[in-house]
Amino acid sequence: MIVSLCVCVTLVGCGRAWNDPYPAGEGSENVLYSAFTNRPKHLDPVQSYAEDEATFLYQIYEPPLQYHYLKRPYVLQPGVAAQLPRISRYDAQGALLPEDVPNDQVAYSLYEVNIRRGVLFQPHAAFAMHADGSPAYFPMPPEVLARANTMVDFPLLGTRELSADDFIYQLKRLAHPQLHSPILELMGGYIPGLKQLHGELVEAAKALPEGAWLDLDAYPLEGVERVDRYTYRIRIEGAYPQMSYWMTMPFFAPVAREVDRFFSQPGMADKNFTLDWWPVGTGPYMLVENDPNARMVLARNPNFRGDTYPCDGSLEDGMAGLLTHCGERIPFIERAVFTREKESIPYWTKFLQGYYDASGVSSDNFDQAVQMNSSGEVGLSDEMRDKGIELVTSVAPTIMYLGFNMRDPVVGGDSERARKLRLALSIAIDQEEFISVFLNGRGTPAMHPVPPGIFGNEAGEVGINPEVYTWQNGQTVRKPAEAARQLMVEAGYPGGRDAQSGEPLVMHLDTTSSGLGEKAYVDWLTKQLRKIDLQLVVRATDWNRLQDKLRKGNAQLFYMGWNADYPDPENFYFLLYGPQGRVKSQGENAANYENAEFDRLFEQMKAMPNGPERLEIIRRMNRIVQHDAPWIWGFHQKAYVLQHGWLKNRKPSKIIRNTLKYQRVDMAQRGRLRAQWNQPVVWPLALIGGALLLIVWPVVRRYRQHERQTVRAAVAGEG
Repeated sequence: MIVSLCVCVTLVGCGRAWNDPYPAGEGSENVLYSAFTNRPKHLDPVQSYAEDEATFLYQIYEPPLQYHYLKRPYVLQPGVAAQLPRISRYDAQGALLPEDVPNDQVAYSLYEVNIRRGVLFQPHAAFAMHADGSPAYFPMPPEVLARANTMVDFPLLGTRELSADDFIYQLKRLAHPQLHSPILELMGGYIPGLKQLHGELVEAAKALPEGAWLDLDAYPLEGVERVDRYTYRIRIEGAYPQMSYWMTMPFFAPVAREVDRFFSQPGMADKNFTLDWWPVGTGPYMLVENDPNARMVLARNPNFRGDTYPCDGSLEDGMAGLLTHCGERIPFIERAVFTREKESIPYWTKFLQGYYDASGVSSDNFDQAVQMNSSGEVGLSDEMRDKGIELVTSVAPTIMYLGFNMRDPVVGGDSERARKLRLALSIAIDQEEFISVFLNGRGTPAMHPVPPGIFGNEAGEVGINPEVYTWQNGQTVRKPAEAARQLMVEAGYPGGRDAQSGEPLVMHLDTTSSGLGEKAYVDWLTKQLRKIDLQLVVRATDWNRLQDKLRKGNAQLFYMGWNADYPDPENFYFLLYGPQGRVKSQGENAANYENAEFDRLFEQMKAMPNGPERLEIIRRMNRIVQHDAPWIWGFHQKAYVLQHGWLKNRKPSKIIRNTLKYQRVDMAQRGRLRAQWNQPVVWPLALIGGALLLIVWPVVRRYRQHERQTVRAAVAGEG
């Protein structure tokens, strides 16, 4: 016991906390520590379209454009492009049109993109060459593949300069038949020849052996033109101003032909050697560890072209210290370590111990972290302030909703029976109560798809959903449960039973097993449906399985959310656009909603500039979807983020996702506070040791007395 206590004291003197979850020595390095909850399914930039995947992809790939990190409203600026695209618009005869011509007179537009020179891809085996100039790993030597388990097992690395061909190759990948890009249908309506290319590639793939590489360079894409090594053009049918926003996303980032060829070799996918597992880009970071069930690590790309921290910001940015490092070279952080945390309590505990640099605020820890004063203003608790923790709040451009599968025989379709059933559920599920109970008031009920801060979201009476709310005395009031029960009667389900068969009506909710799959939410939702005598069955699953069910149209009611890709209402209404149906085209319309008039108005609205005419069309679109109720509209979130004082230059945004390169860590401050907060308490061990000694010593003494008596008796017997 004395030895154990000495060991404890020695460990304390070593300066390393006993509860440090990271490898020895890592804590003093220039590393950012974060966590993720859902494992990424896709890291291929042509397939990925989920928030948890964007955390990684936007640090690895560089699209042509990006958003200015600090400016609000959001401002586009060049990313890997040398300048903003040159946009030219033409009439049906090919004549160049003035910039101020109405969009409906534009037959097509040309986006000319000129990229930066001297940009290099990250070091990668796909670019490795032998001395004679031949590829080192194409064809793949069988003995190399046999012993390879991760990318570090390919010792030869190479790189090359980025060219316009890499952007064109990625655009062709949108049409790849085996990749199922979620924006193929949408972009196929704008980029001439993209859908035709998809058909050609489907036939070409049939003629190849299963899993064989499909060389996209052999197939032209009508709507994309190579001008020279550093310049390419994209042709867009009509006018589509949002195209510049799309160019900030990984769908339009470059992918090298060599990388596609490298990963498409036989046997590679069997060992997870795919672009979906190991992304390859030109961005500031590269993925060096990928264990999506435990830990993912980004490391600084030694070939990154370099950039500088922005100097333009608001007065508030300056007061928040966000301009301190103006003009300095970025990225600042060498590595970012992401650990998977499936539960919120361990995540929160490690944040308080200093082992995560930032954290969200869940309902479980809201009261510990946040306080509200008598005037309703939000502030940090004393405990958080004492630790130097900072609170950053923002209105998130998001919508969280419960979707109906419009292909479902019970809740789907355009019949009045199904519509009234959907509206009854919409009224019965009290979003205000949900926000109060589960979000501590951090949100506002949604009336339609568009969140606050995006054009088309209106306050007051004009902005309410009249199918679910009434306007009384200057306030929005949810219709009572009696109105929902009357709708159930009109739908043919009095008392929650089918009027014809007498069978009880059971609703099935498909959701992930965490978050809204937790028991507290399920119990609450069950109570909400009980208002209209409905029964609820929750089918908990993981994220990937839920996505599979949605793609096949096998869900009935599902929980989903959407973060804005760009600050425009088109980015929300396309979630209900018929041609974007999940089952029909693998698009983002997960509800598979179709309404011809809504689709017509959407096509008219999407290319219009913000103004009274566009707003009037948006109002008409809102009335259609409010009437049809393909979603239970849910709520818009208000984001609360906590960060330790040692984390600098962090300005959270749901739209700007390539933020890691701007952030900075004061390692000395973090190390000092970690050691202070995680001092081991040794005295209980001494106390326990003393107590054990008091218990054991009489037994030892009695045993020794017994032994002496035995010896004396033996000696006396011999005498």
